[in-house]
Amino acid sequence: MTRADDAGGGAGWLALFLTLALVVLAFAVALATAIGDYRIGLGTVFLAVTNGLGLTGAEIPPIEASIVWDLRLSRALVAALAGAGLALCGAILQALLRNALAEPFVLGVSAGASTGAVCVIVLGIGAGGLSLSMGAFAGAFAAFALVALLSNGATSGPNHTILAGVAASQLFNALTSYIVTTSGNAQQARDVMFWLLGSFGGVRWPDVYLLVLVVALSLAICLWMARSLDAFTFGDEDAAALGVPVARVRLILFGVTALLTASIVSMVGAIGFVGLVVPHAARYVVGPMHMRLLPACTAVGAVFMVLADIVSRVIVSQQTVPIGVVTALVGVPFFAIILYRSRPRT
Repeated sequence: MTRADDAGGGAGWLALFLTLALVVLAFAVALATAIGDYRIGLGTVFLAVTNGLGLTGAEIPPIEASIVWDLRLSRALVAALAGAGLALCGAILQALLRNALAEPFVLGVSAGASTGAVCVIVLGIGAGGLSLSMGAFAGAFAAFALVALLSNGATSGPNHTILAGVAASQLFNALTSYIVTTSGNAQQARDVMFWLLGSFGGVRWPDVYLLVLVVALSLAICLWMARSLDAFTFGDEDAAALGVPVARVRLILFGVTALLTASIVSMVGAIGFVGLVVPHAARYVVGPMHMRLLPACTAVGAVFMVLADIVSRVIVSQQTVPIGVVTALVGVPFFAIILYRSRPRT
C-alpha cells in the first residue's frame, strides 16, 4: 500500500506533496547557485535573481551578479528540467512496456541519441544547436526502432525488451566510441567523452527556454493520455478492450519519449538511471495512477538532478565529477534491488 492510499489518495495529498517538492526544489536551486569555486551567500543569490527579474535594484558586486544570473542559475534550472524530463520518460516507458526496469538509458535510447549528437559534433553533419538536437532525435528514434525489431522477434520471457535495449545500447555506444576515436583529435575526444557522461557546464539561458517548452509540452501530452497509460498497465489487449487506440497512443508516447531524451542528451549528454529511480520513488508516495504519478515524477526528478549536480561539484575538491557518475552511484544499487525483487519465486 502506498502512502497516497493511506492518505486517501486524493488531490489534496498530491497538492501537498507537490508544494513540498517545489519548496525543496527552490532551496536546492538556490544552493546550487551559491556553491562553486567562488562561494556566494544565499542572500546575494536572492538579490541577484530578483535584480535579474527586475523586481529589485539592490547593489551587489557585478561579478557575483554575473556568476549567479549568467552561469549558475541557468545551469541549475537546466539540471532541474533535465531531471524532470528523464523521470517523465521513465514513467512512460515503464507503463508502455509493463517493465519495472524500463528507462531511456537502459533501453538504449540515450545511447542512440548520443550517437546522433556525436555525428553532428565530431563528423560535422549540419551546424548549430538545431542540427545537434535533430541528430540526437534521429539517433533516439533509430534506437527505438532497433529495440522494437529485436524485442518483436524475442519470445523468451517478460524481460526481452530490456535485453534488446541492452544490445542496442552496446551497439550505439560502440558506434559512438568508434566515431570519437577515429574522427577527432585527442582533446576533442576527451571533451566529447566527458560530455557523454553528463555535464551541465556549457548550458545557458537559451537551453533553459527550449527545455521548458519541451518538458511542458511533453507533460501536457502525457497528462492528456494518463488514462490510456493506466490501461496499458493491464496489457495491450485489455487496453484495446477499454477503447484505447493502442498503436496510435504507443506511437505518440514513444515520440514524446524520443523528443525528451534527444533534447536533454543534445544539451547535457547521456545521464542514466534517473528515469529508473525516480518513478519508483514517486509511485511509492503518490500511487500508480498516472494523473498523480506524472506530476510527482517531474517534481521529484527535478529535485534529484539538482542535488546530484551539487554532489558532482563538491564530492571532489576543485574538480567536477560527470553527473552520470553520480546518478549511476545511486541508480546501479537501485537497479540491483529491482532485479532481486523481480526474480522468479520458487
